[in-house]
Parts: sequence; structure tokens; C-alpha cells
Amino acid sequence: MNRITTDLSKEIETSNKKRWHLAFATIYCSRAFKTAYSHGSPAYNPTKVLGDTIAIDVVQHQPFFSGIDHSSLAKLVKDKNLDKLANIGGVQGVAASLKSDTTNGLSGDSEDVARRHEAFGSNTYRKASTKSFFVFVWESFKDPTIIILLLCAALSLGFGIKEHGLKEGWYDGGIEAVRKGRHQQISIFEIVVGDVICLKIGDQVPADGILVQGHSLQVDESSMTGESDHVEINLTRNPFLISGTKVVDGYGMMLVTSVGMNTTWVGLLVAFLVLVVLLVRYFTGTTKDENGKKEFNGSKTSSDDVINAVVGIVAAAVTIVVVAIPEGLPLAVTLTLAYSMKRMMADQAMVRKLSACETMGSATTICTDKTGTLTLNKMTVTKFFLGKQHVKAESHSTISAKVLELLHQGVGLNTTGSVFKSTDSCSSFEFSGSPTEKAILLWAVTELNMDMDQMKRNFNILHVEAFNSEKKKSGVLIKNITDGTIHAHWKGAAEMISRMCSHYYDLEGNVKPLEESDKEECDRIIEGMAASSLRCIAFAHKQVIKAEQDDHEHIHGNVPDNSIILLGFVGLKDPCRPGVKKAVEACQNAGVNIKMITGDNVFTAKAIATECGILLPNQKVDEGAVIEGEEFRSLTDEERMERVEKICVMARSSPFDKLLMVQCLRKKGHVVAVTGDGTNDAPALKEADIGLSMGIQGTEVAKESSDIVILDDNFASVATVLKWGRCVYNNIQKFIQFQLTVNVAALVINFVAAVSSGEVPLTAVQLLWVNLIMDTLGALALATEKPTEELMKKKPVGRTAPLITNIMWRNLMAQALYQIAVLLTLQFKGESIFGVNKKVNDTLIFNTFVLCQVFNEFNARKLEKKNVFEGIHKNKLFVAIIGITLVLQVVMVEFLKKFANTERLNWGQWGICIGFAAASWPIGWLVKCITVPERPIFSYLRLNYLKALCK
Repeated sequence: MNRITTDLSKEIETSNKKRWHLAFATIYCSRAFKTAYSHGSPAYNPTKVLGDTIAIDVVQHQPFFSGIDHSSLAKLVKDKNLDKLANIGGVQGVAASLKSDTTNGLSGDSEDVARRHEAFGSNTYRKASTKSFFVFVWESFKDPTIIILLLCAALSLGFGIKEHGLKEGWYDGGIEAVRKGRHQQISIFEIVVGDVICLKIGDQVPADGILVQGHSLQVDESSMTGESDHVEINLTRNPFLISGTKVVDGYGMMLVTSVGMNTTWVGLLVAFLVLVVLLVRYFTGTTKDENGKKEFNGSKTSSDDVINAVVGIVAAAVTIVVVAIPEGLPLAVTLTLAYSMKRMMADQAMVRKLSACETMGSATTICTDKTGTLTLNKMTVTKFFLGKQHVKAESHSTISAKVLELLHQGVGLNTTGSVFKSTDSCSSFEFSGSPTEKAILLWAVTELNMDMDQMKRNFNILHVEAFNSEKKKSGVLIKNITDGTIHAHWKGAAEMISRMCSHYYDLEGNVKPLEESDKEECDRIIEGMAASSLRCIAFAHKQVIKAEQDDHEHIHGNVPDNSIILLGFVGLKDPCRPGVKKAVEACQNAGVNIKMITGDNVFTAKAIATECGILLPNQKVDEGAVIEGEEFRSLTDEERMERVEKICVMARSSPFDKLLMVQCLRKKGHVVAVTGDGTNDAPALKEADIGLSMGIQGTEVAKESSDIVILDDNFASVATVLKWGRCVYNNIQKFIQFQLTVNVAALVINFVAAVSSGEVPLTAVQLLWVNLIMDTLGALALATEKPTEELMKKKPVGRTAPLITNIMWRNLMAQALYQIAVLLTLQFKGESIFGVNKKVNDTLIFNTFVLCQVFNEFNARKLEKKNVFEGIHKNKLFVAIIGITLVLQVVMVEFLKKFANTERLNWGQWGICIGFAAASWPIGWLVKCITVPERPIFSYLRLNYLKALCK
């Protein structure tokens, strides 16, 4: 092997030490390796390794071929014993035993690969064991909402069995009979001769009888099955509310949970008050039965009647609790996140953590890389300076042979890339490596006629100092096999390399001193290329003198960096991505700050930022918009916090600088999204509220540390993710407004009716049906609204803004008050106004209440805009759900009378219900004409409370 190097010192973050210690082992064990050679053709294999290391695949579970086994190799790597390595023939001996080659790798034929797969297994990651269904079920029971619902269900079941018996008490509904002048439900098995049974559509009475009275009655005398009707309710569990706080790492999901629990406790309070009032009314003799007699007459009332009455009162209270619990919130959040995640995949964004969708909607700052995100990451050498002299493409022949040879060495040997020459055609080359390396290699091969294979045959590599983001340079120490001379070559950021140089080469190969004026000229060259958005790379060389050769040849010390000679500069153009300026502008119009963090020098960074629209064309650096990473990290904490919001561009930055900026921005209250593709970006990706890794150039470590993967590495996709995030946040707000309207109306109606008349107008089955509309169907309808351009014209909500805004309170309170007024009027005056009996009136209340929610669902589509029908034709699912809801409501009222405890309504009565419900549209339009302050309404209450405390 020519090169086996590993740089683990400065690259390892404390939190990742274990990971990188494992990576260190895998480099040599070759469980994962960066470059695999097959017939000399490099094929990139993305793995978690550091530096530029080529290793041989040697480790798995059993001996392969002969002369060496897994245990000895594993021990060799673990002990890092060079003597043992020498005893088995060194690297070449290991390669020979494995029938591999350190230059050309494996033969690559299918049989050889298959044998190695069979012996060693495939180089794949172990899949993490998945949670079983029962684990999710168990975790769901930890949700307080689910616990309360189960408690309510248990109480309802117990009360039902107590009141109606084991056979009939587990479901709502039964055969209605008249006994003692009172209509009551009994089991079909309790029917006796002489009972008067009420017949309604859908009833099945397994008994013979004589018709006493009837109106348009038709019966089927065929045999009856006797099967009972029942309803099975499936409560869908939400995966982000497994524990109480995790849905907020970010910070919006916590608000949703808070809303749900607040509503739950309000419902519990109301239910408790209803329970107390009804018990007081009953035991004071205020309540009366259907015959006008007191239900409680002290000792004259049997214990069974008292128990049944108390059970009914408790059941009414339990019903209110069920209505109050917004169990649809988790479902709505899950649906909108899952729907958005699927649609975002089509927009080049793969969501790894669902909560990141909603958090992205609150983002106030995006810290983005330059290369590959704002630019195409397709480098091309467009300018070349030899020393101080500009050399055009057609003038390369004027370069002296000596300097040309040194350039070949500096490009061909000080690189992590490679060149493969196809045997099919003399002019066909394949280049591998980073975009910068490939561009320089392409330029050297095509313009300078470099033969990389010849370079490798003529030189041995003695030592390598790999490029890293802090040093911004790489060096190599090589020995000429022919004459034994040792040469040091450096390559890296132009301003850093030029500062190391004391001399420079001219076109004729003469070495000239680099005077102060020459250094100034070099600086102008660098700044000129940078101003043209070119990345400037410099090359330098030094021949190691005889006195130093022994040290560098045997000790493998550092690559000499003193008194080196400047070879020249190349300028690489990486054009901005099409549409990136428009995407940056869209984010800025949305109130989101864009900060570019790059390793390029200030001039290149400023030029690219201006081209992308991050900086204004005439914006000055001294205004604090542009800063270098070294300066930023040298500031005091107070200075850094003061300046961080003004910074638009950070040049010559390291991954630590990016992490430091994210930490400062979060301390200032910003919701920060960060892009990253390198292994060293992992800490910043984890620290940010939303980590955005790159799908093409991103390492596996970066992807694992991120929340969302940008599949095409394009900043325009980041802007799309921002739009989808705001859409998710907005859809959650829509559903909360819709659900809270139902909660408020149902609570008030049931409370007032229960306290005043001792009865709840909506039965348990009816309330469960309302819950179904409100939760499952409502969530499906409102969670699938697509993002609109209006979302990108609003300011970001940030970290502290309330989820329920003043606009939402205005909308929901107006609709809730209207529904309360209409339904209470029907409750107390409906029978006299419309001339109907109590059963029909209760059905009118139920039908009007449901239809009000259906019509209000349209209002919930637009929180601020008056035209609630805009774009409705594009959301076919919404229209379909509305249609399904209406059909099911007709079935509930007209055909499931026994089960739903309803009566059939005529056309006029249906018209009345629809009229009441449709009035919510003009009310919604008028209410939106009322302006409300931006400051949250509850902040005034808190302020007054604090003032009162101060007094």
C-alpha cells in the first residue's frame, strides 16, 4: 500500500468519540472502506471513515482462502502491532493471502465476489430491531388522554350494565316498551305477553302481536335473526405523544398537547359541576319524571330507583368528559405530518423525523452551506496563474518542463482523487474524488498532459497531511525513485499557501524571491478571482535538502512548510444553481433570515452571496454582514450575541464555527434550520432545531444526525420544505380552531341543559358520532390542505408565539356562540316554535349541531381570508369527506333511529337544520371583518395579574 493515513485528532468531537473509535477500527478492518478498486477502476463507496484511506477487505467470520484467518487479523488490527504485521509478510502478505492486490484491488468478477459474500457476508448495516405492535399499544396507554377515555368507557360500561343488565347494558339502544305509562328500553328477552311495544323503522321484534295504532306502517313478517346493533369505536393512537414532552425538541408539539390537556381539565371541571348540580336537584326533589311526579321522595323511593338515577347522572357527567377530551388532536397532527411527509418526498425532501415538518414552519433563520447547496458543485478550472503571471489555455506550452513536472507532481500525488484511463479509448478518462479534486485533475490531464499512472510509478509517498476544514490545506512528502530526491508539495486555500512561500517560479522555471510587493500582487490576484466568484487554490513546492532527508525518510515527520516556493494559482468556477436566487428571495420575503456559512475566503463568499441574493450588491463588509470564522470565535460571548443576528455570511469557517453560530442564534430565541453534508457538520445538525442534510454529497453520519434529507442538495428544496412546514403548522391551527368550536359549543349546551332541565340533549351515541366527525373525518379533511403562496408572505411564528392566535379565538368564539344560541333556543323553545314533540325536537338539535360542524369545516379552511371556497376544487379529498359525512348523517337520522335515538325528519325540518347551519358562512365572513390585535389576548391577562401582584 502506498498510503495508509488516519487523522483522528482534531476531527473528533467529544460526543462522537465512541463512533469514531469504531470508525478507526473499520478503516483497517475494512468493514467499510472509502475507495474500492476493481481492475484499477475506482468506485465510490460511502462509509464512515476519516481522511483518505485505502484498505483491503479482510475481516468477517471465517478464514478466506489460505494462510490467514479472522481471529489473527482482528487481533492484529486491535493491537496495532507492526511487528506481527511484518511477520505475516506485511500488507503485501495480507493481500496475497486474500488473493487481493494493493494497486488493482480484487478481480471483480461475479464468482469471486460471490465467494467472498458467502465467506464474509455482505458489507451492510444491521437493521435496528423494530418495535412490536404490543410495545406501541403499551406506550399509548401512557397518554393521559387515552387513560381518561378508557376510564370513561369503563364507567359508561359499568353504569350501562347496572341500569340495563349484562345482556343489554353494554350497548346503547334496545326495544322500547311502555310500562306504567313510561317509555323505557328493555331486552327482547324481557318481553312478556301484554307488553305494548313501540315500533319504529329498523326494529326487530321476535313476537307476535296485534297492531294498536299506526301511520303508514309496513312490516315484513319473515323470520327475524334477533341480532343486536352495536358500534365499535377505534381510537387511533398518535406516535409523537408517546411521552408527555417529546413532540416539542423543537417547540410546537408541546403546545398542541397543552391545548388538549387544558381542554380536558376544563371538561372535567364542567362535568364535576354538572354532577354536583344534578345530584343536588335530584335529592332535593326538584326533578320530576314523565308523569310530573317527583323522582325522589325520601324513604318512599326504592333503593334501586335511587341507584339508577345516580347512575344516569354520573353517565351524563361522563358523557361531557368524553366530549371535552380533544382526542382528535394527536390524530390530526399525525395525519397532517404523514400526508405532508409523503408529498415532500416528491419535492426532493425525505423527512426522517415527523416533528421536523411542523418545526420547520416556525423557522426564523436558515444557516446554509455554499458548495453544492447554493451552487451546483460542478467545478471547472477557468483561470491559471504561474507565479504572478496569467497563463491562458493556449499558452501552456510556454511553461518550462521543470515547472510543468512539478505541477504534475503537486496535482497528481497531493490529491484524494484518482484518474482511470479506459482501455477502450485512448482519450477516455474517468475521474473520482471531490468536485474540486476532479476539476483540478481534469485540468491537469487535459491541459497540462499529466500522466497520473506515470507519476505513481516514479514516486513513493512518504507522508501525507490530509486536508481538513481547519487547516484549509493538504501536504505530501514524496521520494523520486530514480534519483532519490525528496520533495514536499502543498495545496490549499490560496491566501494561506501564499503566506507560507518565500519564493516563486516564473514561466522559465527561475526561482525568484517573493518580496512584499510580490505578495501584494498575489493578494490582488486572489481577490480578483474571488470577486469573480472563483475558488482560488494555490500550489507550492520544496525540495528537501540532503541534511533533512534521513529524518523525513525514516521517521516520517511532518511535511516541511518553511521556505517553500509558490508554483501558481488556479481559479475554479462553481456556478450558482438555477433558481437559487428566487428561493432565497422567497425565504427572505417570508421573514426568514438566510446566513451562508462557507470555507471560502471573504471575497469569494461575498461574491457568491451577492449573486444568490443573500447580500445586497452595495452592502459593505464593515457593516457586520460578513465575518470570518476565526474572528467570530475570538469574540467574547457578549460581542458574539450582539453581532450574530447581523451576520449574513461567515467565510473561512470551520464546523465548530457553524455550531457556535447555531448555539448563539438559539439563545437569542431563533428557530434555526441548518444544512450540512460533512461528518464534522453532525454537531451543528443535532444542535439545530431542524437539521437538513444533503442526499447526494452528504455522509451517512450527517444524514443520521439530521431531521430532513434534501435529496437533490438544492437550496430551492430547502425553501420548499419551509413552505410545507408552514402548511403543516397552518393545518394544525385549522383543525384546532374547528375542534375547539365543537368542544366549547358541546360543553356549554350540555352543561346548561343538564343544570336547567336535568337532561343532556345529546345522547352518548350522538356525541360519539359528533366526535367521529370532529376527529377522524375532520382531521382528514383539514390535514390534507396543500401549501399556498400566501404562507410565504407571513412572518415566521418563532419560538414563543402561541399556537392559538387572536384570529383563531375570534373565529371559533363567534361560531361557538352562534351554535350555542341556536341549539339552546331549540332546547327550550323548539317544541313550541316548530310544533313538534320532544323526540323530534331532540333530533332537530342533534341534526343542526352536526350540520353546523360540517358547514363550519369550510370556515376552518381559511383562518383569515373571507373566501373560504378558494381552491376547494383542488382538494378532492375534502369535498369527498364532506359528502361522506352528509350521507352518513342522513343514515343516522333516517335509518338508524333506534341505535341513534332519533326520529325521521320531513323535508321542511331538514331545511330548517340546513338553514341554521348555513348561516355560519355569512357569520364567518362578517367576523373576519373585525380586526384583532397581534398581541396574544392572554398576555393582557398575565400582565394585569403581574401588576396586581406588584401592588
